[in-house]
Amino acid sequence: MTDSFASFDASLFFDESLTFADVEPGDDQRWSTWPAITPSERGPEPWPEWVVTSAGAIDTELGILKTGKEADVFLIERAVPDEPTQRTLLAAKRYRSTEHRSFHRSGIYTEGREVRDSRAGRAISKKTAFGREVAAAEWSFAEFQALSRMWELGAPVPYPVQVNGSEVLMEFLGTDATAAPRLAQVRSDRAMLADYYAQIVEIMRVFAAAGFAHGDLSPYNLLVHEGRVRVIDLPQIVDIIANPQGLDLLHRDCVNVCDWFARHRVECDAEELFAELLASSYA
Repeated sequence: MTDSFASFDASLFFDESLTFADVEPGDDQRWSTWPAITPSERGPEPWPEWVVTSAGAIDTELGILKTGKEADVFLIERAVPDEPTQRTLLAAKRYRSTEHRSFHRSGIYTEGREVRDSRAGRAISKKTAFGREVAAAEWSFAEFQALSRMWELGAPVPYPVQVNGSEVLMEFLGTDATAAPRLAQVRSDRAMLADYYAQIVEIMRVFAAAGFAHGDLSPYNLLVHEGRVRVIDLPQIVDIIANPQGLDLLHRDCVNVCDWFARHRVECDAEELFAELLASSYA
């Protein structure tokens, strides 16, 4: 042993006060997956203050928020034990593999998209077991990327915390553990609904200016939280130029939105809205 090694003092380099957690995840719990994912799978920086990034955090599944045709959304608490300030609620959207879905997304949404690597693309096209799992993950990554892009553009979407395989963790929109209502569930007067319509038009304008359409916009994927309309369910977001069906899907979004508001006595015109969004997309 050399003198230099013999004189090495570990306390200068390692914090001797650090210990492993005294707790272990129980039923419906897991260690936070944040430390295990790559930086590209984390949300846009700067991360909001409420995002818990500690490796000592535990994810606790509190219940299901929504059951869908191809994905389920769960309420998750990510918290560091005995650290009240390190605690947050998240929505975990988990995509099912294709054989466990009751609805298969139409290929019109994926036209013009590139699969992330050629091996995955071949597996998806051959519909192998691996390919089915990859396909589920492709939708989760598509939603994460869409949320990240729209968040950075200032659109009112849930902040995308991370993506891990077929699961997207995002900001929970609600009060305490109660999810924000969908627009279709809201009972408001005509003036308030007119304000919601104006907010939605602005959301659609942000999408269109970036070259995108939501592709499946309706009162069921628009939430009202603290007086503000927030848009969710973005995995099918469509490039209105690269996708041959892009303009048709943009038009359908306009019709879906205007039909609902017209039934609630809010003045709007789907064709005028479509023309306005087209102008935004080419500006």
